[in-house]
Amino acid sequence: MREVVIVAIAATVGNVLVGWDSSTIAGGMSYIKKEFKLETDPTLEGLIMSTSFLTGTVVTIFSGTVSDMLGRRPMLIAASTMFFLSGLVMLWAPNVTVVLLSRLLNGIALALAITLTPLYISEIAPPDIRGTLNTLPQFSCSGGMFLAYIMVFSLSLVDSPSWRAMLAVVSIPSVAYFFLAVFYLPESPPWLVSKGRVTEAKKVLQRLRDTEDVSGELALLAEGMSPAGESTTVEEYIVTPAGDLMANKEAGRDCIKLYGPNQAGVSMVAQQVSGQGSMVFRSTLALPRQGSIVAQAANLKDPLVNLFGSVHDINPPPLDSGGSRAMLMGDTYSTDNLHAPLLSSQSSAMERDKAFGFKDALGTGNNDGNQVPKNTDIGGGWKLVYKSAESGSKEKGLQRVYLRADPNAVSSQQDSFAEGYDLNADSSEAFQASALVSQSVLCPKNMNMKPENAAKRTGFGGLSDIGVRRALVVGVGLQLLQQAAGINGFLYYAPQILDQAGVGALLSNFGISSTSASLLVNIITTFAMLPCIATSMRLMDVAGRRSIMLYTIPILIASLMVLMLRDLFHMSATLNAIVTAVSVLVYESCFVMGLGAIPNILCSEIFPTSVRGICISICSLTFWISILIVTSSFPFLLKLLGISGVIGLFVIGCISAWIFVYLKVPETKGMPLEVIIDFFAIGAKPE
Repeated sequence: MREVVIVAIAATVGNVLVGWDSSTIAGGMSYIKKEFKLETDPTLEGLIMSTSFLTGTVVTIFSGTVSDMLGRRPMLIAASTMFFLSGLVMLWAPNVTVVLLSRLLNGIALALAITLTPLYISEIAPPDIRGTLNTLPQFSCSGGMFLAYIMVFSLSLVDSPSWRAMLAVVSIPSVAYFFLAVFYLPESPPWLVSKGRVTEAKKVLQRLRDTEDVSGELALLAEGMSPAGESTTVEEYIVTPAGDLMANKEAGRDCIKLYGPNQAGVSMVAQQVSGQGSMVFRSTLALPRQGSIVAQAANLKDPLVNLFGSVHDINPPPLDSGGSRAMLMGDTYSTDNLHAPLLSSQSSAMERDKAFGFKDALGTGNNDGNQVPKNTDIGGGWKLVYKSAESGSKEKGLQRVYLRADPNAVSSQQDSFAEGYDLNADSSEAFQASALVSQSVLCPKNMNMKPENAAKRTGFGGLSDIGVRRALVVGVGLQLLQQAAGINGFLYYAPQILDQAGVGALLSNFGISSTSASLLVNIITTFAMLPCIATSMRLMDVAGRRSIMLYTIPILIASLMVLMLRDLFHMSATLNAIVTAVSVLVYESCFVMGLGAIPNILCSEIFPTSVRGICISICSLTFWISILIVTSSFPFLLKLLGISGVIGLFVIGCISAWIFVYLKVPETKGMPLEVIIDFFAIGAKPE
């Protein structure tokens, strides 16, 4: 996975520049005010600070739609160009008008980097490390802030610091960002598949995964163009060694065949469990077992949360072994070649570009038996396999099956189905598996159908799908509550809070000015963020996104309560300054672990490829508008309620965020994007 990690790190250079910019403008604003005599014109001062936010809000409206049209990579290139130009303009800046122009260009760059970097990383990363890699933007942003504060602090110690040089330095790393985006970063494979450019997507995946056989993931990307429909079912399976059941073929029945990596042939087979309808199994996923239907109905959690939680359940419900077990495979298709690579090396260029409409790719032609792929893994313990529709089904043709074994049932088997993604044909034990079954894009009745035509709806029309609407509730809600928790109030006004607590006076004993003391506190705070984000990065794909937020938000509440109630205790000035500084430090450090990073990660995971850019734009627009509301209303609220009253509002925001996460936000760790999308689609449908 080395290559995909390097690509993800290269993509987050833009987020380093985001953090750098926020710190340098905060540190350089006092010098700009002094040179242009803005002390008597607070409106113009506020306009300089808010121009980037206003521009970012407008750009965000269009960035997702444009990225769906042109691709993710061109937008990252545009971001690097805007960072470079904004630095050059600021270096010249003879008057306030030119400063505003620089901030406008900077706002474009900020919006593109913040909106599209998590989306890009989610689309290139394998499910097993997607959360870790998508925490890199937060780490990079905090790292940029830390480095910038060191520079600004150093310049504040000289007699006449140059604010133009301070703000123009961003042009230097932006050149490196530009060359990385142009010459090193590949285009997103899901976007390429959505445009029918499957040959290019194959090459990118081979580079990122360091393997030749990427047919399984290509098939997954194609299936992701058509999320779960009304006919999608959640089913139960028994997975057993092939030798135990191959005799069923002689009885006129067949089953889904799972091929091992050694290419020796069928390793295991999957059989559907009869006697348990999909609705029954879905209800066991959607609601915990509490005995009665009344008790289940009283559960306040969104069924989506429980549906996703069933995937990560430590002790899933036991499988009923009674009754007959119907086989899955009809005789419509040649099962030996059903999993043949979708992009055969023997195909012509024209046939390869047909991608998922090519007959031989479906195994309905006379493909060479050597074309059986090395594996059917799609990450996170999931398999993508196929079966023919049942004879009585309205949906004729091929059906896709997202299959996942119960990890508890196979955890003791070395190189098992769930652990290591191999198939252990030597084991004599059968184990339980769950599956999502939908009509496949690889459908014989539409042989020439390309992936971009497979999506039910594209553009703004796709927002009407019930699964997309439910995902938007989660994404928009997280972005709103992230700002309601008060982070931007702290980032921009923490120096005032610390100054009122006497932290500046305490540090002045070291012989530095109050401005330098404030900057030094910011250096310490941003430095403390880095190990916290690194810890979050380590836990993101282990504990999960939902768990991290549920555990860190109470710490935010506790630190805010200390800040709100500290005046009720009679403390010395020194102790008051220390308590305030520690509380601010704990709050900001824990925030970046959970609510700071995870909303963007989840927003980049839960939307279908066909509307992912548009949905990300909607969530990002919510983010920018919320920032504008918080930053513009903070001074008014500070005057009206006082610092304790404002912090009390942030406490309410954090409590609301915890309740929302507990009731509405599902766990997505380790799940392929396409499976997440299908879960939202089926979980949002009424039972």
